[in-house]
Amino acid sequence: FLLIYWVIKQKEETSTDYFLAGRNVGWMAIGASIFASNIGSEHLVGLAGAGAESGMAMAHWEMQGWLILILGWVFVPFYSRSKVFTMPEFLERRYNTASRNFLSIISLVSYILTKVAVTVYAGGIVFKEVFGIDEWMGIDFFWIGAIGLVVITGIYTVLGGMKAVLYTSLLQLPVLLLGSIVIVVVGLQQLGGWGELMEICGAVTTEHGDSMTSLMRSHYDSEFPWTGVVLGAAIIGFWYWCTDQYIVQRVLSGRDQKQARRGTIFGAYLKLLPVFIFLVPGMIAFALHQKGALELSSSDAAFSTLVSNL
Repeated sequence: FLLIYWVIKQKEETSTDYFLAGRNVGWMAIGASIFASNIGSEHLVGLAGAGAESGMAMAHWEMQGWLILILGWVFVPFYSRSKVFTMPEFLERRYNTASRNFLSIISLVSYILTKVAVTVYAGGIVFKEVFGIDEWMGIDFFWIGAIGLVVITGIYTVLGGMKAVLYTSLLQLPVLLLGSIVIVVVGLQQLGGWGELMEICGAVTTEHGDSMTSLMRSHYDSEFPWTGVVLGAAIIGFWYWCTDQYIVQRVLSGRDQKQARRGTIFGAYLKLLPVFIFLVPGMIAFALHQKGALELSSSDAAFSTLVSNL
């Protein structure tokens, strides 16, 4: 709250100040914001839940983070020269107003139904599991956590603009990393080490002979065929990391191309971490549950259950 107060007190004279933090942001804030913007409560729930349910297969999605480098070296020069604030605005300058309106509508609808909805749902689950409160004043605590998350985030984003988003991300990053690393270390200690994790998860196999520890699955696998992993995920990753407003806006706030590119390098390195700090904890939760050392109500509750118990 002190940070938001400080940001709000900074006088914003132009729309560039509000939407792109005055285009005066360094590489560390850019990279941290890219990572923190991508990693939200949906990762605490979804990625850890995927680890608890299917093992290492979901790691391929996080490994597509190398595409952030293409954003920095191929797309940033185009975006910077155009002096745009948003991707729809870029399309309008490149093509016409109709293409801008089309992308705006598609982006808003898709984000409300996917990114925002999933983040709010995941946030509600995390709050409920960590605090261990089922109801408060007759209201399911899930809804209190979910709505509270929307209200607080909405207030500081509207009042502080892009600068508030960037600097809160910079503060959240060490907390997120440190807390997750502690969960991995303590979880492995409780389990009996990495070898025990591999043994328990390796014993669980699919109908095609792949285990929970397999990164690449058979092309007959209904959820993670290697063909879809190699080809399909890269296409989606290219769209998300190089053209999505949610990510590109962070890069556009850089004071120059050098800072923007350094920020993408930093963000790409950070993007390697979720496999170890979110996916592996999900597998740890599954292994502890298999040993009877942890009660796991559902795969989605894997990470928050580790937090509240360990």
